[in-house]
Parts: sequence; C-alpha cells; structure tokens
Amino acid sequence: MLSLFLASFVTFFVAIDPVAMAPMFTTMTARMSAAWRRRMAWKSIAIATGILLAFAFGGAWLLAQLHVSIDAFRIAGGLLLFLIAVDMLFEKRAERREERAEQVAAEQAKHPDHQDDISVFPLAIPLIAGPGAIASVMLYFSQYEDMVSRAVILAGVGLNLALCLGAFLAAGPLSRFMGPTVAAMITRIFGILLAALAAQFVVDGVRNAFGLN
Repeated sequence: MLSLFLASFVTFFVAIDPVAMAPMFTTMTARMSAAWRRRMAWKSIAIATGILLAFAFGGAWLLAQLHVSIDAFRIAGGLLLFLIAVDMLFEKRAERREERAEQVAAEQAKHPDHQDDISVFPLAIPLIAGPGAIASVMLYFSQYEDMVSRAVILAGVGLNLALCLGAFLAAGPLSRFMGPTVAAMITRIFGILLAALAAQFVVDGVRNAFGLN
C-alpha cells in the first residue's frame, strides 16, 4: 500500500504540478481582491476534485461505451504521461502554462474593475484536472479494482490537491521563497520519475494485450 501511495502521489504530483501553481496563480490574480483570490482557489480545487472523481469512477464505463480496451488505454495513457514528462524535463510545459497565465493577466488588465471567474477555466481545467491527471486516475482505477487500493490512490490525489490549494492560498510568499531555480529542480526530478512510471504503464499494457504475462 505504501508503494502504491508513493507511486500515485508522484504521478499526480507531476500531472497536477502544485509547485508551478503558485507563480501562475499570482500572475492570474494580481489585480483581484484577496477575498476573490481565496474564492477562486477553493472553487477551482472543488471543481477539479469533482472532475477527477467523475473520471475515476466513470472512466471504465466511458471506455466501454467507446469500445476501447483497458490495455489500449494503458498504452495510450502511458504515452501521454511520457510526453508530459519530456515536456517537464525541457520546461516546455511550464512555458505553455506561463503563457496562459499571462493571457489571463492581460485580460484582467483590460478590465481592472471586473474580476473574472477563472476557477473553471483555466484553473480547474486544464491546469489542475488536465489530460495527464485524468488519464492517470483512470489508469490507476483500471489497474486496481479493490476499494482499499482505490482509497490509497485517492489519498495520493487528495494530498496533491491539498498542496495545490496551499500553493494558491500562499501564492505570493511561496513564489518568492522557492524562486525559479528550486521550482525547476523539483519539476525535473519528478519529471524523470513520471517518465519511468509512464514506461511501466506502456509495458503492462503491451504485455496484457498480447498475453505476454
């Protein structure tokens, strides 16, 4: 159970990337009041939690309706997570997220008296509950069907969402404390770990699909 918790925690840590959330949230909410920033933080986490739970418990049904096998999804999901890991190692993902945050900040600057609701987009989707996190929770739930294992997986997800909420609520001081060097180092370390986990998903999918167990 401990190894499963650590594996799920690492996977969702990279997929959600709480470390990168603090500076992005600071950029997107620079012109918002403190009360509105707190509201956006809590609301975005609540929406992202609902989305991930929906795909966790309804993902198998959705795949069945699309006539997609679990093994095919394991292979596709593993490849997707591997691409995310590569992006993290070369900072491409961070660049895209920063561009999105700057676009939101620019829109805020055009209308300084209006505080946009950014909780659904881009915070909950795609920054928190993005393709990587959705694919990950569906992969884990397809691989572990007993309730104890699924509770452990959800604990890994929940801890990352709690870290993300903490990053939102303490975005300003946290961004100044970490700095770009520490954030980049943490991102690269977990990117390497995610690449290994993604490769294992692909290997498991291929083995099961071709009966190589």
